[in-house]
Amino acid sequence: MATNGKPEVVEVSTDLLIVGGGMAACGAAVEARRWAPAEMKITLVDKAAMDRSGAVAMGLSAVNTYLGENTPEDYVRYVRTDLMGIIREDLVYDLGRHVDDSVHLFEKWGLPIWKQHGDEGKPLAEGGKPVRSGRWQIMISGESYKVIVAEAAKKALGAENIYERVFVVKLLLDGKEANRVAGAVGFSVRENKIYIFRAKAVLVACGGAVHVFRPRSTGEGLGRTWYPPWNSGSTYAMLLQGGAEMTMMENRFVPARFKDGYGPVGAWFLLFKAKALNALGEDYVLKNKAHLKEYDPYGSAAITPTCLRNHLMMEEMRQGRGPIFMDTPTAMKELAAKMDPKQVKELEAEAWEDFLDMTITQAGLWASMNVAPEEKPSEIIPAEPYLMGSHAGCAGAWVSGPEDFAPPEYRWGYNRMTTVQGLFTAGDGVGASGHKFSSGSHAEGRIAAKAAVRFIGDHADFAPCVAQSADELAAEIYRPLATFEKYRSVTTDPAINPHYVRPKMLMFRLNKIMDEYVAGITTGYTTGEASLTHGLELLTMLKEDSAKLAAKDLHELMRCWENYHRIWAAEAHLRHILFRQETRYPGYYYRSDFPKLDDGNWRVFANSRYDPQRGRWECFTKPVVGLVT
Repeated sequence: MATNGKPEVVEVSTDLLIVGGGMAACGAAVEARRWAPAEMKITLVDKAAMDRSGAVAMGLSAVNTYLGENTPEDYVRYVRTDLMGIIREDLVYDLGRHVDDSVHLFEKWGLPIWKQHGDEGKPLAEGGKPVRSGRWQIMISGESYKVIVAEAAKKALGAENIYERVFVVKLLLDGKEANRVAGAVGFSVRENKIYIFRAKAVLVACGGAVHVFRPRSTGEGLGRTWYPPWNSGSTYAMLLQGGAEMTMMENRFVPARFKDGYGPVGAWFLLFKAKALNALGEDYVLKNKAHLKEYDPYGSAAITPTCLRNHLMMEEMRQGRGPIFMDTPTAMKELAAKMDPKQVKELEAEAWEDFLDMTITQAGLWASMNVAPEEKPSEIIPAEPYLMGSHAGCAGAWVSGPEDFAPPEYRWGYNRMTTVQGLFTAGDGVGASGHKFSSGSHAEGRIAAKAAVRFIGDHADFAPCVAQSADELAAEIYRPLATFEKYRSVTTDPAINPHYVRPKMLMFRLNKIMDEYVAGITTGYTTGEASLTHGLELLTMLKEDSAKLAAKDLHELMRCWENYHRIWAAEAHLRHILFRQETRYPGYYYRSDFPKLDDGNWRVFANSRYDPQRGRWECFTKPVVGLVT
């Protein structure tokens, strides 16, 4: 939609502002309303629409974090091993003791959870036994998973307190009190409106970052990624710009996925017991197990960390033994040998449902390529890197831990509050605490919201003061629209102009820089100091050029601001990889100049902070404190 004239400015005063509409934000909405007094106003703003917003938008075939018979200590050990020894154990433990409550809520709200024979119809909360696909995963019929969770959040807050299709692009710091958040500002992606939100506390939960790196899917497949393409690093960018301390931003997740369709492989490995084979038909994971000893103690763990499983696959491909295939026919044949014909049909249906519940394009790709999983194996390959803190990655903010479990080094305020007063985060926003997935993100949203409500109550006299005027904020946000209008007639083709750059072209430049210099797919996920230093030079020039972004309508304005946010996330990622002088996550990225794991010097958190007053970055370390043996 094109805009006509000066935007309408809508000013909203609230107590708690929740930014985002995914699982963490929905959990925050439900829990905040539960604990807040009736007079406390809670407002949620979502760039999309909550029913289909966030990483679970298309649905899911499993809840990947449900402890059940396991203990929070078990969960800490699992996450610690998978993330190569560096996690905030206080945060992971805290999540582990609360996550099952979220899953019980999901079932109460109507999510169909598979149960073992004899326990059909018996809720988990009453002892019902789920069908597990792994130690931590339970199977669901989850096409409408997000719709169910969003419905509860919307009911809790009320429609009058929810703003959908409003893209929050910038946090507002308080004009009187240093290091204090006072609200946020954004714009409607459907109407000619600017929104200014004043708040006593802000909880940012906008997901991770996609399209920072060049994706494998190009041409007609452009935009097809594993993680949601609308997750543009807004969480990281806004926290950084607000002065929040970040942690482990060097970490990224490189998922092994079915090629081109990006269908997840977890259910095939865990539920169907399929194996990945090289082009010679060899089980390369078993064959190369000894290669992992150099990464001990993590390489010899009972369950190989995700990045090291990637490492084995990449090594096979480097040695010319690719492509890699998921041996679906053998897996289904072995399962079918114990079944009657009806059960076999159900098994085949489940193989398709795994994708129809969450990655429909993969099922479409199978159909278009004449792939029947019981007859033909499918190629798998590592995807491009993603920045996130909720899956098998741990990038995000440095947050205060729980009062009863966090050591003094990790506790300075309210649970899940960043180093900026009144600024909270959850899900992908919390660093050093991966493997939350959907249920854990929802639970962490609940944890953060409860703390935020208490923070607001303890600071009832705080009156947010926004230093910038409404006109100044509107001009800043709408600058790409003004640039386009000013220069559009200079050339006959508005897509080509010496005075501006359009958002898709800028994104391509960012993708190319990150891919070629910051360990993307082109370099085999490998980089070094020289490449990183040059990449930072190019990224700095790109930041300068981003001031000339132009948008012809509100949709392109959204794309412009997504790119601003991606660039911030990209720079933090680059600076952290340059700072950490080791290869901590082989299979996610490699430092060619520091190719070894260095537990002696680098088993520490790599943290950073951008000073918004001086415009400077600082990288430093924080100690890893062990709490669970």
